[in-house]
Amino acid sequence: MFRIVAFFLALLPLAATAETLPFDIVFKGSSTFERLLARADEWKDLPIGERTAAVGRALCGTPYKGFTLEIDDRIEAPSVNLTGLDCWTFFESSLAFARLLYAPREQWTPQMMLRYIEHDRYRGGHCDGTYLSRLHYLEDWLADNERRSMVSDLTRSLGGVRARHEATEMTRGWKSYRYMVNNLDLREGIARMEQRVGEMPLYYIPKGSVAAIEPRLQSGDIIGICSRNGRGIDTSHVGLALRTGDGVLHFMHASSPRNFGKVLIDARLSDYLARYSAEVGILVARPLR
Repeated sequence: MFRIVAFFLALLPLAATAETLPFDIVFKGSSTFERLLARADEWKDLPIGERTAAVGRALCGTPYKGFTLEIDDRIEAPSVNLTGLDCWTFFESSLAFARLLYAPREQWTPQMMLRYIEHDRYRGGHCDGTYLSRLHYLEDWLADNERRSMVSDLTRSLGGVRARHEATEMTRGWKSYRYMVNNLDLREGIARMEQRVGEMPLYYIPKGSVAAIEPRLQSGDIIGICSRNGRGIDTSHVGLALRTGDGVLHFMHASSPRNFGKVLIDARLSDYLARYSAEVGILVARPLR
């Protein structure tokens, strides 16, 4: 435990970037943060996965809100919005708050949570103020965070198979991204990033095999949903595993407005996958610290 605390204390010098934007822009949802903080003593001694799942469970009911990371026209900064979560910000906010509890109690602050977000969301753990320093694709996030021993990619050990892979969502949908609309030169850099991500090997566990490996999954495991996009397989959604008291392994996630429109504990993971024909399987990352 001491080594973990010392590691995260070493993050302190990193996150000056958030100061370049007003605090009310980079952090929203102070009342929710205080509500989570009131339960921190219940969670602080749990293993990191169980702790992350407990925070996620406490966020259930939060409305779905997309594009909450597009907070400025030019300046990229670590940010938290607990008033509305999409699938990505749900899992990373749950994980960041869980990691926050490694810090001394006097550092259980929104500012420190932003530092944990920075270490998770940005390439090499550092936001340099530019849009391209953010890890925009889940498969890129997983490779970067595993390289830094923050998570372990369990996909191949759980029977994952390699898939034809392409990453083009941002290039094709650039008008949906505030930073890209206001900085047209970003499109070239994003295209290069997508090409590199598309060349990375992608392994996934086919959904027909998920029921068999559910007993090996743990609460707090990060579950990436893989879908067929017409050009191969890509990562289209993400959430957390949650094993409930009856032993069932559920999928907990921020569901889009066309479905439930909020964070919720959904069906058994394998049943969730069976519901959607386009979803072909999962990748699994386990938080290590």
